[in-house]
Amino acid sequence: MATALRTVNRWIHRVFLFVGEVSLGAMIIVVTMTVILRYFFNTGIGWAEEVPRLLVTLFTFLACAMGVRDKTHMCVGVVYNRFQKDGIVRKVLEVFADVCVLACGLFMLYYGGTRCLKMMGLAGTLPMTGLKTWWQFLPIPLAGFLITFDSLLYLTGVLKPGDTLFTEPDKDAAEIYCDSMSDEAAVADGAVLSEDVAKAACGLGGGAQGVATGDPPHDIASKDGDA
Repeated sequence: MATALRTVNRWIHRVFLFVGEVSLGAMIIVVTMTVILRYFFNTGIGWAEEVPRLLVTLFTFLACAMGVRDKTHMCVGVVYNRFQKDGIVRKVLEVFADVCVLACGLFMLYYGGTRCLKMMGLAGTLPMTGLKTWWQFLPIPLAGFLITFDSLLYLTGVLKPGDTLFTEPDKDAAEIYCDSMSDEAAVADGAVLSEDVAKAACGLGGGAQGVATGDPPHDIASKDGDA
């Protein structure tokens, strides 16, 4: 069952990614044509403002939703990084984050879908393309569905942290410091660590708890959080 859900999830993301890429490419082409026609031929395209606006709304919402799958959205790790890697506190924080994202997805799915259904019953159309007005709201429930689906898979354990589809898994803060170790200092995310602190972080030279135990020292967590 879990394998089937992961397969369905992967194909849904591929379809959404294709739609987003086509939307972005079409918007670039239309805008470029409009600029050329306006400045070199003193003419234009009547729907050249309305269509790019619809396209940018579509690929923006889809990109936002797909970011949930690989957890590529910005986050603040000042609290998260203070706790032991793979520890119970980090797991609780991860579940809390997934629940919050799930709530956002359900909100978009319900209210966006309700809005679309309401607009379908009205006779209004967009002025230049003649499309029904509900088309401009359709990306909201689509993104809400994808966010909800991904969040549920994370909460049920079908997807695990680090199980990425489009990107490389993020490294833990302590691992970043260790990867950037040199003879004199460790440099990561704009923070420079002294050699003693860096060795302690990576469990080298008889240092304290480090990456081997997944428990970055307090100083390192603080520097990473400040960065």
